[in-house]
Amino acid sequence: MKLPPFLLDQWIAQKNAANSTIEYDLASSTGPVWTLRELLALSGGDELEALLDTRVSYTSAAGTPALRGAIAALEGVAADEVQVVTGAAEALLILFFQAAETGANVVLPSPCFPANAAVAESLGIEVRYYTLRAADGFRVDADEIRRIVDRNTRLLLVNSPHNPTGAVLGDEEMRNLHDLCLERGVQFVSDQVYHPIYHGPEMRSAAHLPHATVIGDFSKALCLSGLRIGWMIERDPLRRKLYQNARNYFTITGNVFGERLAVLALEHSQSIYARASQVAKQNLALIDGLFAQYEGLLQWLRPQGGMTAFPWLANGGDTREFCMRLAKRGVLVVPGDCFGQPSHFRLGFAASGERFPQAMERFAEFLQVESRGRSSAAGR
Repeated sequence: MKLPPFLLDQWIAQKNAANSTIEYDLASSTGPVWTLRELLALSGGDELEALLDTRVSYTSAAGTPALRGAIAALEGVAADEVQVVTGAAEALLILFFQAAETGANVVLPSPCFPANAAVAESLGIEVRYYTLRAADGFRVDADEIRRIVDRNTRLLLVNSPHNPTGAVLGDEEMRNLHDLCLERGVQFVSDQVYHPIYHGPEMRSAAHLPHATVIGDFSKALCLSGLRIGWMIERDPLRRKLYQNARNYFTITGNVFGERLAVLALEHSQSIYARASQVAKQNLALIDGLFAQYEGLLQWLRPQGGMTAFPWLANGGDTREFCMRLAKRGVLVVPGDCFGQPSHFRLGFAASGERFPQAMERFAEFLQVESRGRSSAAGR
């Protein structure tokens, strides 16, 4: 079992280096950061004393009853259908671990979060991809999925809103894929960590679909990545038993303080979602203006949801050198080769919060220099 270098996290790690010159983080895929003080203030200050009295001990491997109940209320399901995990990463690890049988394959989107394919392949699973193409609006092609799903397919993973493209599956598209999987005997997994952050029509949680396995977490739409908490919605009791057993081996239980704070966050989820949505809306308007000004240099499809966009160079060139030059100007975005698509780059537009307008000014200065350089090269 061998894991390849994690190019995405290695690239983003430069912002935390001792000698870092990065001033604006547009590489991260999360939303505006909350402090512990801000989170506790949502309760009017009443939560602090209760937090101090928390017993520092193991919790249930399924998650505390309070947290499972709060997630169930959010998703409109029963509490016993909720499995708490250590972020969406553990949910996916559990699913791939359960899928790891001789000859098995899983079907994933391309591009996708790089760890998904790496973990699956490290467990000996064949990874098959359906491709999200800019020319098709990053749309999921159901016919392509039908062609690659077979009797050895253990699961189909969809991610909506999608990281990194910001594409969104419509409610009918989601149901059709769910029904296709039911017909073929394939587990349907919906990773919806950015739900309900939409920049157009709002979609339903996939948790209403009776045979869907749904993954959510506190890192993306809820903007609390430091809690390292996620969840799985699963109606199949046998699968839930397998998930809990796997967690007994992987992480035993969650963080008792994190789970308590997670309950507080869900009690005030609408305030957290509203802040994330407002920041994303304001910052997307700034990107609209920037890309309109430099459309000869950059192209993009405006994201329909989430907090990331996946632009590309108009000339189709590799973006790594472009991203390196931009980083030297203090602005960090992610080169597309981290996602297997080198002509693109990922731009996160919510993590930097109120500093995003200054980041766009610095980005615009960089693009002005880039445009002049290309004009000079063309004139030679």
